[in-house]
This record gives sequence, structure tokens and C-alpha cells, in this order.
Amino acid sequence: MVSQPKPEGDKSPYFDLAEKYKLKIDFRPFIKVVGVDTKEFRAQKVNLSDHTAVILTSKVAADHFFRISEETRFEVPETMKYFCISEAVAKYLQKFIPYRKRKIFFGKQTIEQLAEVMKKHKNEKYLLPCTDILREVIPSTLTEQKFNFTKAILYRTVAADLSDLEDVYYDMLVFFSPGGIESLFKNFPDFKQNTTAIAAFGATTASAVLKNHLRLDVSAPHPQAPSMVGAIELFVKENLKK
Repeated sequence: MVSQPKPEGDKSPYFDLAEKYKLKIDFRPFIKVVGVDTKEFRAQKVNLSDHTAVILTSKVAADHFFRISEETRFEVPETMKYFCISEAVAKYLQKFIPYRKRKIFFGKQTIEQLAEVMKKHKNEKYLLPCTDILREVIPSTLTEQKFNFTKAILYRTVAADLSDLEDVYYDMLVFFSPGGIESLFKNFPDFKQNTTAIAAFGATTASAVLKNHLRLDVSAPHPQAPSMVGAIELFVKENLKK
């Protein structure tokens, strides 16, 4: 079971892995995102019009920035600058604004790389639309670089309802965030790992696995397997030898 949405289309490394080793892979998000309402947003006392630039760390952040702008009747000015964590997020802005007519900047993939781009725009007043469980590295990096920014919690990550899986058992559960682990125990407080292998992507997810007294069987990325699919394949190969 992979705790993410099923990949769109017919091509995915997961599908190739399943075909190669005759595996059955199900996909099911363990967490879901819900937007905060206007009342909760206004309680944060964040004035959108005070800001000259927006930091977008995901497509979800973009969705909720424009949603809350519309719901609060804030007309996003044409002069607003957008600083995106990656080119993919930057291109996603075409959904909301005339892409070529706006000032849009992007990094390669990390907040540290984006901060390098932002250094040329030190005088901007940045808005950081985010979730309630924002990774600490993001605000800490912005603070260290002395950027003038304001956090605005526009959406929350909550556990999805997995009650229909109560009597379903998997040989492996694959997690990509601490929220997925939290959702597992919220849905199944008495969960016992037993022979179920657990895979985790990223250090914070791996840490959440261990903090909940679970056995970490597969961890990615690492030098031999930079992707989760690669790490799972190594695990499958090793077990085929037994």
C-alpha cells in the first residue's frame, strides 16, 4: 500500500515495479488537505495587501492563496511577485494568472535554493501561505536569511478516513510524511506491525516511524536508491533471495 494518490496515466515507476516482480500495489492517500475558512484566516490578522511577494512551496499553497484571496475579496495586484519552490509550481500559476505577464521566479527544488533567488529581492514583503504542519526548515531558512516574511496558515493536513481498510492486510506500507503515520494510528489505534514491512521517504518520516515504536524496513533516499521505488526494489530483491 502506497499512501499517495494513484499516478495519473499509464506510465509510472510503480507500475513497472509491479509488472517486473508480479506485485499488487494499491494507492490510497492517508492524509488530506482542507482549507481554513475566512473566519479562521482573519483571526490570524494577516493583511494580504501588506505584501509585495508570495512564496509558494507547493501547488497546494498556490491553490489556497488564490482561494483565500477570492473569498476575502482581495484583488491580487498585477505587481505581485511570485517565488516558487520549483519550475513545476511556477508553471502551475498559469491556472490563476497570465503567466508571461507576471514576475515569477523559481528555485530548483529546495527552500535553500529558492532563498538564493530571493536574495536579489531583499526589500520585498513576503507572504508564506502554508499548512499547520509546515516543515521547520522553511521558516528557519527564511529567518536566517533575514527576509521580511509573514506566515499565513491557509490549509490544514488531516487524517483521511481509512475505516474501510480495517480488515485489509498488506505486506508493506509506504509513507511519505509524518502525517501519514499519524493517520495510521488515528484510524487504527491498536495497529500492530507484526510482519508488515514499513517504508519511509525522508528523514522526518523515518523519524516518525521510529518514534511510534515501529520497525523501519525500507528507507529512502540513500546512495543506492535515491527514489522510493528504487528502495522498494532493493528490498524485494533481498527478500527473493531468502
